[in-house]
Amino acid sequence: MNQALSASRGGVLPVSGLAQYLRGETALLAALPPRYTQVLEDLLGRLESASLFSEESCSFSQRDLLDALGDWLDKAASVGTAAKTE
Repeated sequence: MNQALSASRGGVLPVSGLAQYLRGETALLAALPPRYTQVLEDLLGRLESASLFSEESCSFSQRDLLDALGDWLDKAASVGTAAKTE
């Protein structure tokens, strides 16, 4: 997931591809608390909206949303690690 995020930040993977990839990680998402899926969907929806407009004409900053997605990935990883050690 982090590699896909890096590829999107670098312009190699379009936002639509990133969103499709993350939504396709159903096994991983199922292992997380339901709230994580809700937050991810919210972030991806805003990110997809932001990608349709230039940075100046959209109320969502694509860079900020990618940063928020990176934070989400970090938190999801820590929840997954905690679940494995219990």
